[in-house]
Amino acid sequence: MQTDSIRFVLRSDFSFSYDNYNGDYIYRIGSSLSSQVKSKDLEKIYFLLGNYNLIRSEAQDFQNTWFLHLRYNQKLSNLFRFEAFVQSQNNQLLAINSRNLLGAGLRFKLVSKELVKLYLGNAYMYEEEKSDAFNTKEHNHRNSTYLSISATIAESNVSITNTIYFQPLYKNFSDYRILEQLKIDVPLSKILSLYTLLDYYHDNITPSGGSQFSTNISVGFGIRF
Repeated sequence: MQTDSIRFVLRSDFSFSYDNYNGDYIYRIGSSLSSQVKSKDLEKIYFLLGNYNLIRSEAQDFQNTWFLHLRYNQKLSNLFRFEAFVQSQNNQLLAINSRNLLGAGLRFKLVSKELVKLYLGNAYMYEEEKSDAFNTKEHNHRNSTYLSISATIAESNVSITNTIYFQPLYKNFSDYRILEQLKIDVPLSKILSLYTLLDYYHDNITPSGGSQFSTNISVGFGIRF
């Protein structure tokens, strides 16, 4: 999410690969879309983020996920912002394959330089988690704390963004999730860029009683308006 004076931003990424060996095929689709709109006074931000990833062979899906996030951000002072959000995600390959949540909290500006920005956020979340494999449906109250840093290399205009989340249950802090995303964006022109993206997800306690994790590394092209 950008906090400069640009009122409208639209960014889209897409990647595709296909392999066929004597009739046995596998293909991968990765796509994401993010957009934000700011009010005239630049104190309100409406932010939308979505993505879809599919890795499929003739016999099975190795990955089939989608994610949708809508966030409202209101400036309270030079240091504080109020945030409220709703989110829905689905991953058929994990023990918790469906999750819907809503939440609200504060975002703190720790560093705000021309080339480096650092933010800390803390929020309450109410979530609904569903597991088809274990036939469970849970309603939880969870805390969400994140640290986000973005930096730009002045000479090349390469941008690096890293965000990490820690999300424990209020009633049991040993039941937590960790989410990490690192993105390196290399501009090729005013609207076209080459990106590398790392996503890591860890859930310490799932309906099976154990933990699970997923890692995804992708390279593709992005378009920004």
